[in-house]
Amino acid sequence: MLNLILFGPPGAGKGTQSDLLMKQYNLTYISTGEALRNELKANTPLGQQARQIIESGGLVDDEIIVQIIGNAIQAEKSSDGFLFDGFPRTYVQAYILDGLFTGLQTSLSKIIIMDISDEVCTQRLLQRAKEQGRSDDNAAVIKRRLQEYHEKTLPLLEFYQDTDKLVKVDGMGTTDEVFNRINHFVTEEINSKPVNIMVYGFPGSGKTTQAKKLADEFNLTYISTSELLKAEAETDSHLAQQIKPYLAKGLLVPDEIVIRLIEKKLRESDGVNRGYVFKGYPRTLVQAYILDGIMKKKNCAINCVVNLQVPQLELVKRLDARSKTNERMPYDTSAATIVARLEEHAQRNDSIVNYYRNHKILVDVDGQGCTKDVYLRIKEHVHRAIRNLR
Repeated sequence: MLNLILFGPPGAGKGTQSDLLMKQYNLTYISTGEALRNELKANTPLGQQARQIIESGGLVDDEIIVQIIGNAIQAEKSSDGFLFDGFPRTYVQAYILDGLFTGLQTSLSKIIIMDISDEVCTQRLLQRAKEQGRSDDNAAVIKRRLQEYHEKTLPLLEFYQDTDKLVKVDGMGTTDEVFNRINHFVTEEINSKPVNIMVYGFPGSGKTTQAKKLADEFNLTYISTSELLKAEAETDSHLAQQIKPYLAKGLLVPDEIVIRLIEKKLRESDGVNRGYVFKGYPRTLVQAYILDGIMKKKNCAINCVVNLQVPQLELVKRLDARSKTNERMPYDTSAATIVARLEEHAQRNDSIVNYYRNHKILVDVDGQGCTKDVYLRIKEHVHRAIRNLR
């Protein structure tokens, strides 16, 4: 999940930037004040407790605040993360937020400080007061609010000072200029997360092309079992002697051999890339379980399965066209072998698709159209899968 805190003095433009971030990344806005008002309006038990305290002239304590914020977080099921405003405000609340994230099995992604002078903020707020007729935005009130920000809010940032989560952004310039600066750090954060992808689909759906594009853009190690087998067969290794008879007859190579090749590739690429993109594996439900086991051994997992969907007739046309190129595969030799290969895939397709769909990591992507358009569809899903990583 993408979880952000946006800090800045009154008049810095946090509201405007928050709206842009929420729209861009499908984030839920969590404001202490708004969450409290919702509890009061709904007259919940928490709201009733808070009302009694407020009416007696007191401040709502952290015991109630943490429950209110927790309820607001738990109530949201469809977003890809949270954007916090007005919380945390104290050291205690910073620890509370860490606890809430722990319960969600996620963590804080970035704290973005909008850096802008008090003079500019004052000018903006006075101008807003003139345009909107807001009597609360007078010079004395603005000065007090800015003073409170410097004395109470900024010291809280010391809590995060020794982490890599804190970034400062120049708050001067147009709305788009400021957003681009903020978005640079958000994009950097998203792109730093390790991710493992699988590209699945019928023969001719474009798996190889799209998997290689993902590997290039997302800094992933590309793993194709067919290519691993072919490369190994060209050596003089003991495994090569076992592989060659199967390849010569067009038979599936036993899982035990394939596992060894995958594990070898993973060892060779340890620490080199951000993660892996698998193409052509798994081809059976048994192999799906095997892959999960292989990834667990590496303390990671498949995060997104891209299921490329192309109509049967289009697949036949593509494979027939490929048979006339240097990229042809053994089963591209005739219409009969192409159809047989597609039928073979269809027999095991549903079990694999349902396996990953039940794990809630499979996304269906229309594989029709030009390579670029298909890739843009895939990339959108991959970006969302990365944002949803906990």
